[in-house]
Amino acid sequence: MFQEHLPSELPVVAHALNVTTTAACCSSSCRDFSINAYPVESIENEPGNLWNEVHCNSQSKQMETFPCNLLTVRVIRMRNLRQADVLSQSDCYVTLWLPTAACEKLKTKTINNCKNPVWNETFYYRIQSQVKNVLELSVFDEDAITADDHLFTICFDVARLPIGERVLMYFKSEPQEQEELEVEFLVEPASGPPETIITNGVLVCREVCRLEAEVNQEKPHKSKKNLSLSLKGSCEGTHCFKLGSDAIVSPPCPTAFHYVKYKDPVLDVMLPPKKSRCNLSTCCYSTKGDVPPVMLNSLPMGEKVPIVEEKKYDLHVKVDDCHYSCPADLDVRLGYDLCPQEQEFLYKRKRRVAQALKQVLQLDYDLQDHEVPVVAVMTTGGGTRSFTTTYGSITGLKKLNILDCVTYISCLSGTSWAMAHLYRDAYWSQKDLDEKINEAKKQVTKSKIEMFTMERTKYYYQQLRQRKQEGHKTTFIDLWGLIIEYLLNDGKDNHRLSEQREALIDGQNPLPVYVTINIKDKYSTHDFKEWLEFTPFEAGFLKYGAFVHPENFGSEFFMGRLIKKLPESRMCYLHGMWSSIFSLNLLYIWNTVNNSEEFWHRWTRDKIIDIEEEPDLTTKPYDIRSHMFIPAGDLANMIRGALTDRLSVAQYHNFLKGFQMHNYYLENERFHRWKATVLDHRPNQLMEHGDHLGLVDAGFFINTSCPPLLRPERKVDVIVHLSYSAGSQTLPLEQACKYYREQGIPFPNVVLTEQDRKELRECYYFNQSEVSGCPILLFFPLVNDTFRYYKAPGEKRCCEAEMAAGNVDVSTCKTPYSTYCLRYSDENFDKLVNLCEYNILNNEHLILQALHAAVEQKRQHCCKN
Repeated sequence: MFQEHLPSELPVVAHALNVTTTAACCSSSCRDFSINAYPVESIENEPGNLWNEVHCNSQSKQMETFPCNLLTVRVIRMRNLRQADVLSQSDCYVTLWLPTAACEKLKTKTINNCKNPVWNETFYYRIQSQVKNVLELSVFDEDAITADDHLFTICFDVARLPIGERVLMYFKSEPQEQEELEVEFLVEPASGPPETIITNGVLVCREVCRLEAEVNQEKPHKSKKNLSLSLKGSCEGTHCFKLGSDAIVSPPCPTAFHYVKYKDPVLDVMLPPKKSRCNLSTCCYSTKGDVPPVMLNSLPMGEKVPIVEEKKYDLHVKVDDCHYSCPADLDVRLGYDLCPQEQEFLYKRKRRVAQALKQVLQLDYDLQDHEVPVVAVMTTGGGTRSFTTTYGSITGLKKLNILDCVTYISCLSGTSWAMAHLYRDAYWSQKDLDEKINEAKKQVTKSKIEMFTMERTKYYYQQLRQRKQEGHKTTFIDLWGLIIEYLLNDGKDNHRLSEQREALIDGQNPLPVYVTINIKDKYSTHDFKEWLEFTPFEAGFLKYGAFVHPENFGSEFFMGRLIKKLPESRMCYLHGMWSSIFSLNLLYIWNTVNNSEEFWHRWTRDKIIDIEEEPDLTTKPYDIRSHMFIPAGDLANMIRGALTDRLSVAQYHNFLKGFQMHNYYLENERFHRWKATVLDHRPNQLMEHGDHLGLVDAGFFINTSCPPLLRPERKVDVIVHLSYSAGSQTLPLEQACKYYREQGIPFPNVVLTEQDRKELRECYYFNQSEVSGCPILLFFPLVNDTFRYYKAPGEKRCCEAEMAAGNVDVSTCKTPYSTYCLRYSDENFDKLVNLCEYNILNNEHLILQALHAAVEQKRQHCCKN
């Protein structure tokens, strides 16, 4: 005998009070989309725009139709189960978790006090073969008083199973334990229509349905009562209707749920409590239990169906398909190519760069499009110090006319503050920067006493309350953003990231790229970090190839659809996120001192071991080998929590919510380029982002904003690396080089001698032209070398006042430019700006050498082709 657990797509008829529903197939609402049958709108019909020719063709391959399969799992028995209790054998049960196909964990019955329990229970899942389906079989020991003991979990990749064959698997744990879990699998084609998916080869967007629920209240109630609807796995989760005495239902009807069509959707209805009819002498209330769960896949499409019909109110629902005719209709852009707006910008910027390079390099010929190198300026973080130094470096580049040769400027932390100030002016790089520098100086040198006055505190409270009412989740990082707003402005700053597009409309300025990282609770940034980039055109993950418009970043999404549009965040809130110094944790401090996570890995990491299995199924390159997960103990979890807990993390609605991993995602070249977390081979946990992303300053991993510049699609040829770090100037660069090498990303091998480390020069030139795709690197550390003797290149300081102006301390522990210093004197501000400007001007020859080399490499490459 065995118990059968049936999914909703099998012949199950959902019924409710006075309702008869038919188990209708959804084929009438499904469409077999022709891959090449949909139009793609061009962004602009300018000559030379290659986007329509290249990008649209790649987009057309993203929508495909695939049938679903039925997975049958029979949990048979366990042999030689370890003894979890002191006085008896384990009271064992098994849970099954397949989040790509079901919203809840399924569970076997419990076998008490048994070393070799036998269950022989069968479970069913409808699965999509293009999705990475990893079944987790967890073995627990049931306890009556304390929490159940989680003994271990077996993770099995369903893609390894052949179609149409029963496979009896034996999962064997560590040899000394001699435990063995016996499970039978069967994968066979499922009945019903195929499913249309949209994918970029890493993420999969599946078919979504919309459930519309409407409550009609005909007669008023004497007291307010609640009618609750719950749909597990949906975007909304639960809706609660308040039935008021004025016969008005709150919130206004109808309301909607969005859910994955083929993920066993079940609607639970909880009716308002009513007085018990059985005992009139008491006033007890009980919940009506006469509405069984509603299997949504059994409801007819597009028809309003009554679920509850009472004298005073009734409940109707209607299910509709959310069909899209092409990938471009999604509100999340899936693809690793550059967005159309950036490609259009590059086309326009290239013409300006070609003219500037001809003048700067004194060329006697015009550069063709294929001969124009892509030059990028990369900055690092450092609070007010990096905010100030950015103005000096940019001024130096402008005076050399090299700023017009730059296509990208990447930034994080304090340098993002400077970029936001500059890009308020749509033509800032075409103007003198003295006015901008004077405004920055005014803000840096002003008194900070009013930061926490009663009036200012009231403003903070009002702004945070308004942000919360808009639908954003507020944290202390948002308060920090408002403090930054005060530090950099005289009043409220209404500037938003999307407004910076005006500064790019004619390609008149470089494209700014802002950087942050996504982290997870209970993980160090070395174990889990995912790069996010922000431009005025879009924001998104480098790793997943998923992007949204900046106007929609922070809004609520589900499976690539915009569910609830929230107002775009003001720039100050983004500043708080990009420079979130309050996201510090003990593990970061530990690594700073020890430069090692050995203690963390040894004592707090979960144990994951490869296991033996019979039969040994054929494994394809994209398959995940079966492994056993053994959770850490209570002490390890306590240490882990203490080390990884952060004071505060910026939280924004997760625009990846609902997406699933493609079955071949591990073979995708772009995903592999940024695959750098301990969860990359655990797709169930990898996509467990929840409702919100946790975003912190990228400096908590490496103080660099370079990763977006290393996207192959951007084809950056020269990187001007401006270091504004505190302490060691070379360590962040060396850490970045190590990281790129591990990721297989072409980047110059930076080798510095001990003499260089002791006495850094103003600029270093690295060019490994023999490595394909490797950019030329110009490294500018923050040092005071010849500036102390020269007020300008070739002009020596001659008097005491001039010598004093060259005395800029940027390296000792007594430096006035500490990362945590928010106010500079007028003199110190001027010194720092002048130092950074001088270091650029004094190394003009190296910058020109890099530009010449880049042009020559481009020409040689074209000749070879």
